[in-house]
Amino acid sequence: MIISVYKDIQSLKAVLDSLHYQTEKGFEVIISEDGEDDAMRYFVSTFPFENDYQHLTQEDAGWRKNRALNRAIKAARSEWLIFIDGDCVLHPRFIEYHLKRSGEKFILAGKRIKLNEILSELLLKDSSFVMKMQKKLLNQFFSTGKNGLHFFEEGIFINPHGVLGFLPLIRRMSNLKGCNMSFSKQAAYAINGFDEDYILPAIGEDIDLTWRFERGGYRLRSMRNLAVQYHLYHKENWNDQDENIRMMNAKKEKNEFICKNGLNKL
Repeated sequence: MIISVYKDIQSLKAVLDSLHYQTEKGFEVIISEDGEDDAMRYFVSTFPFENDYQHLTQEDAGWRKNRALNRAIKAARSEWLIFIDGDCVLHPRFIEYHLKRSGEKFILAGKRIKLNEILSELLLKDSSFVMKMQKKLLNQFFSTGKNGLHFFEEGIFINPHGVLGFLPLIRRMSNLKGCNMSFSKQAAYAINGFDEDYILPAIGEDIDLTWRFERGGYRLRSMRNLAVQYHLYHKENWNDQDENIRMMNAKKEKNEFICKNGLNKL
């Protein structure tokens, strides 16, 4: 379980607390910090982890999430790697289904519901609220509507063995989402990991991976309504993606699905 973080300790605590409720217990936690914040270091060192963990840091020198993630891949002791962001609280069966759906040539892609301020605050105050989140979401939806929730349908776990079990099987994903994806370490090395040429958020951390994995012979498998996560509310810090798009398209034209500036420097 590789968790990308940058200074937001309050959200990370809620995410780590949600690991306590996971039905799958056998996993390692890697805190992949794109920086080296003293407060973050103290928090991680004093958190009561129930699993083995590592805390990886690097100099805070601009957005270098891809570099941090490559370092996490190298450090991981497990063969299957699950990637989330440090502001996405996990449904109790999140890890279970990432493992159940894993496969040698598959890349798993999920989404997240964006919570409103009220539900986010409840999770931040009481980690056990994650056990009641689905019921709360459904009650709110049928009483007051979405009310500040975004991508509501992604916040509902559907048991694949239940009456509605066919729904997760027919829902599709066209791209990876960096906050909810998993693949094998072998697959990561097959495309040389994350491309560190990207120094701006988004695209380089997920969409770029998608086409590279596909050209490397890997297939995208949807985790919608199976690997559910709850994105805590915060103001969006959106960046212009034109530069990243130009870079990705240029690499596509050259068929550079094995990046040159990745896990290994080619």
